[in-house]
Amino acid sequence: NSKYSIIFPSGCTCNLMAAWDLSVTVEDLGPDAPPVTISVASDLHVGGVIVKLVEKTQIKRDWSDHALWWDQKKMWLLRTAWTLEKYGIHADARLIFMPQHRPLKLDLPNGKTVRLRACFSDPVFQTVMGICRQLSTFPLFCLLPFYILKVCISMSRPCLYNGMPAHFAESEKMEAVYKMLSITQTPPAPEVITKQYRPASVVDKAHINGRWLDSSRCLMQQNIQENDRLWLRFKYYTFYELDPKYDVVRLTQLYEQARWAILLEDIDCTEEEMMLFGALQYHISKVSQSEPQALSTNTAMDDLESALLSLEVKMEGESSSATELCVNVRFRPKRLTLKGYKQYWFKFQDTSIAYFKSKEESIGEPIQQINLKGCEVAPDVNVAAQKFLIRLLIPAPEGMNEVFLRCENERQYAQWMAGCRLASKGKSLADSSFQSEIQSIRSFLAMQRNNSGSSSNAASSDESINTHSLVSPRYHKKYKTKQLTPRILDAYQNVAQLSLSDALMRFLQIWQALPDFGLSYVVVRFKGSRKDEVLGIAPNRLIRIDLGVGDVVKTWRYNNMKQWNVNWDIRQVAIEFEGNVNIAFSCVTADCRIVHEFIGGYIFMSTRSREKSDVLNQELFHKLTGGHEAL
Repeated sequence: NSKYSIIFPSGCTCNLMAAWDLSVTVEDLGPDAPPVTISVASDLHVGGVIVKLVEKTQIKRDWSDHALWWDQKKMWLLRTAWTLEKYGIHADARLIFMPQHRPLKLDLPNGKTVRLRACFSDPVFQTVMGICRQLSTFPLFCLLPFYILKVCISMSRPCLYNGMPAHFAESEKMEAVYKMLSITQTPPAPEVITKQYRPASVVDKAHINGRWLDSSRCLMQQNIQENDRLWLRFKYYTFYELDPKYDVVRLTQLYEQARWAILLEDIDCTEEEMMLFGALQYHISKVSQSEPQALSTNTAMDDLESALLSLEVKMEGESSSATELCVNVRFRPKRLTLKGYKQYWFKFQDTSIAYFKSKEESIGEPIQQINLKGCEVAPDVNVAAQKFLIRLLIPAPEGMNEVFLRCENERQYAQWMAGCRLASKGKSLADSSFQSEIQSIRSFLAMQRNNSGSSSNAASSDESINTHSLVSPRYHKKYKTKQLTPRILDAYQNVAQLSLSDALMRFLQIWQALPDFGLSYVVVRFKGSRKDEVLGIAPNRLIRIDLGVGDVVKTWRYNNMKQWNVNWDIRQVAIEFEGNVNIAFSCVTADCRIVHEFIGGYIFMSTRSREKSDVLNQELFHKLTGGHEAL
């Protein structure tokens, strides 16, 4: 681009840019139309280029959604005040003038497909926010070929009309869309389940996680084209403020994703748990056909209920007094050991447990005192076999120490499990939620308890139940339908009285209680190692897993993390933990950006609270999840 100077008689100098031709493809003119050529100068701003294009096409229409796409650089020219010179655009640039919002096909967790217009120029993070507003779900998702990822965004509650967000009440067609989003699907036929792709190993699961889209870059930059098909899925397993009154679509879609994870064996569960999941699916299917999922439209009553609940919690909190649990509990420090469980006298006070050789020695110093704040608590229960184990992962500088407590009966288990869960959150036994936590655990145990002799009435009332539609394929081979039916109907007796929303919530609670819940896998190579291993990414920790035998080698918690960074040149992730613990690894089945975004996303969500739930700090999210490539 040439620059000329003109000297006026007065002595003043004026620099002029030479004009040159710029060819731009205008998409609206059709695929066979030649590019539109306009005369420009390097000091012309992008907005001026657009004006010249619109004038030359002589098409009268709304051009406000159009923008210029620079094909060689894979970038949108959205800063319309910038000049061509500042962008570095020359005559050989391939520019396309086209709409920013374009049709997209989304496969939802419930198996339905919706076609909508999405923004192809914004970062995926913001694009999915727009999609979620249209679908009336209130977490954020992120996109990738065949996938969209969830980034947990809470927004203000919607204005309701006739029990649904107001924009769905505009027409019968929109109302039908809302019903499709908010009503659970009937159980799939067994042959449909068996035809679905099922990951056969943790490596298969790891390959799936390599396909998430980058939330910091736009769809066009990730080679997503108009009318491409993407999957919309929850990526981050941290769910805030799941309110059945307002989050009907979100609750339904989350249930559908959890249900398919169970049916396709994406997450492991015991046979007893599978029967319970089957019973809940059966109940949810029956109730959803007779009980419409209507939202409450009486705002005044909702406010009153919230106020009464707040008052009740406050009064309970004020009247509670410090308590402690003391009982004989069988204890084993590690699972993989030849030693059995040994009985000690345990004392549970505040957020710590201490154990002694006997009750008489409990007035002295304990053998050991364990602070449970920040620990991981997982159940290992089989009611029929009277097995009541509590698995604790205790934070330590070098990772996590594993401890098992064996309770004698349901009552003892419910109390100690409730206490451990509260203590892990920094709450004592005096917390007002202690009794409700106990009741919730006992309700779960009741669901697993068989009611012998009670299934005959249920079976006679519904002989058409196809139980192979309610369990994963491995049980299709193991049991015939007539063998499964009485077992599922036995479990059904314990959930038959639940409302639809309560049944959905109970299904999700049991799903979240599974040991492998929330784990996303990536195959990695740790620095200094000669073999590939698996990195499990959970909402609050990282897990190193031996690829050969599947054993957990090490666990590191995010709250012990001092810093993490990515060397983008060698594609290596490095993390420093407290206690001078440093790890580094390269990713085998995914780009290191995906691991970086997983960790940053979970760190971001740990900073959120109920008080800040309506405010989304997008700058902080991109700072935690984006790399120099995104910038």
